[in-house]
Amino acid sequence: MNDPLTAVAGLPGVAEAVQDARAAVDRLYGHRVLRRRGPEVSAESALRGARASAALEGADVSLADLRAGAATAPAALGALRASAEVGKLSPTWRIAPRQALARLHSLAALDLTTDPALLGRPRTTDLDPAAEAATALPPAPSPRTAAARLAMLADLVATTTSTTPALVLAAVVHAELMALRPFGTADGLVARAAERLTLVEFGLDPKSLIAVEVGHAESEQAYTKALRDYLEGGPTGVATWIRHCAAAVELGAREATAICEALQRG
Repeated sequence: MNDPLTAVAGLPGVAEAVQDARAAVDRLYGHRVLRRRGPEVSAESALRGARASAALEGADVSLADLRAGAATAPAALGALRASAEVGKLSPTWRIAPRQALARLHSLAALDLTTDPALLGRPRTTDLDPAAEAATALPPAPSPRTAAARLAMLADLVATTTSTTPALVLAAVVHAELMALRPFGTADGLVARAAERLTLVEFGLDPKSLIAVEVGHAESEQAYTKALRDYLEGGPTGVATWIRHCAAAVELGAREATAICEALQRG
């Protein structure tokens, strides 16, 4: 079977960026703290990733508040719930991607919608123009088109071969979900959680140590620009976005290394 992402992985600069990200992950996985305290690093990484994802939605909360359960911002609570679910959803993601996305949305959007019936269900209406303008992204497609493309994305996840780097698939998943905004609420939280889930399930970060969301949040402007490049710039834009995601993985590995060193110092 031909992997449709093979051509994407061969775009200019992508292989080198993927290789650099892989090297950063390998260095992290060699840290001696992980021999005994890997679960602690993963939990802290998930917390920091959730904070960063919420910040990209405009909810800037402190790590202290998240740790203490004192955060009240709906986006922060949703990001935290979705992040905590990544490990549980890993096996489901490859065999039933739409089910996994529905679960992520039901957690991420719990406090962002007044109608529980909408949780985990693709939108059936066009998005509000004012909300669309606030994303700084091109308009999302109609519900019918979004549903069709979401089905294609799910098929891509379910059929991607081992020859495609996990980072490339994760970047495409993230960008496509941002393009489609398939649920109409919490789509950014879902997209970033799905990116992390892909990195875990497809082998780049099986222990969920990489705070890739922190990498994206390092520069919200660069993150949004790279997304726009993907959505509007053809192959060149796709390559730019994947290189951005590779850089976010490197930064996420740096964040996880800092967690390791803090635990080592006690």
